[in-house]
Amino acid sequence: MIFIQPRISEKSYFLSEQGNTYMFDVDPSANKQQIKEAVQEQYDVSVKSVRTAVAKGKVKTTPRKRRYPIEGKRKTVKRAYVTLMPGKTLPFFEDIS
Repeated sequence: MIFIQPRISEKSYFLSEQGNTYMFDVDPSANKQQIKEAVQEQYDVSVKSVRTAVAKGKVKTTPRKRRYPIEGKRKTVKRAYVTLMPGKTLPFFEDIS
C-alpha cells in the first residue's frame, strides 16, 4: 500500500471542475498501477487514467548577516493526476462553492 495525499490548490480545483481529474502527492517510488489501485481502494471509485510528474527539489539559499549563507534543498515531489470515469467524483471540493 502506498501513501497518497490529495493536493488542494487552485490548479487542482480547476482540473476537478473541468476534466474530472484530481491531483495527489505520492511516494516517488510508486508507479501508475500502484497509484491507480490505491485510489480505487481508498475512495471506492473507478479510475480512467493516471499521469505522473516529478518536481525536482530546488536548492535554496538564505542570506545571513556577516556570515556565510545557509544552503538547503527542498524535497523532490511526485504528483499524480488521476482521471476518474464519467459520473464519479471525490469529496474534496464539494464544500467549496
